[in-house]
Amino acid sequence: MEMKKRISLELRNRTPVEVAELVVDNCRSSDGEVEGLTDDFKELEFLSMVNVGLTSLAKLPSLPKLRKLELSDNNISGGLETLSEKCPNLTYLNLSGNKIKELSTVEALQHLKNLKSLDLFNCEITTLEEYRESIFELLPQVMYLDGFDAEDNEAPDSEADDDDEDEDGEEGGGPLGDYDDEDEDDEGSEGGEVGLSYATKGGLPDDDDEDDYVEEEEEEGGEEEEAEVHGEKRKRDAEDEGEDDDDD
Repeated sequence: MEMKKRISLELRNRTPVEVAELVVDNCRSSDGEVEGLTDDFKELEFLSMVNVGLTSLAKLPSLPKLRKLELSDNNISGGLETLSEKCPNLTYLNLSGNKIKELSTVEALQHLKNLKSLDLFNCEITTLEEYRESIFELLPQVMYLDGFDAEDNEAPDSEADDDDEDEDGEEGGGPLGDYDDEDEDDEGSEGGEVGLSYATKGGLPDDDDEDDYVEEEEEEGGEEEEAEVHGEKRKRDAEDEGEDDDDD
């Protein structure tokens, strides 16, 4: 499919000014030039033109908000000064798999002051002696070359970082109420366990103990009644004996 037609399809009933990301990988540029892109794409932040047969960037329109540009697996061998003129705010540029051979070709990227990540993997320039050291010296603003910094530390995955931030936000935002509920449940369960333990160890009377207590009270009551009966009987006996003495 031709690049111009592919871009038209990718619009999906949107106007160019409404498009922030555009991917036209694996389509065809009829003459090796950028086709179908205009200055109307002024809100574009991410553009991917992988394996489209580009040999030149001369017809790239002005894209002032473009931050990420994917140009891997094309036939670009020079003319990189166009990027600093048309895309001054680039932070990420992938030129891997192109025909870049000399350091002088890359020197044109010095004017991209915000460029942090540059990929030249599978370009002939990578076979030069002290290639990495030379690039970092030539482009001091670049932090990552071919995915690694000057200390051979791998570049972070920006998409993964964004996902992590989203997950942290979700974890930090919603579960506060759940956390309180869990505390209350824990307190309740601990209270239940203490009460059960206390009851098991004899701290609280069970039904059998209450029955025993009632029986003891009944037994004590019966003994008191029996004692009163005996007392009254002794009293009557004593009175009877007194009457007998009076008769005598």
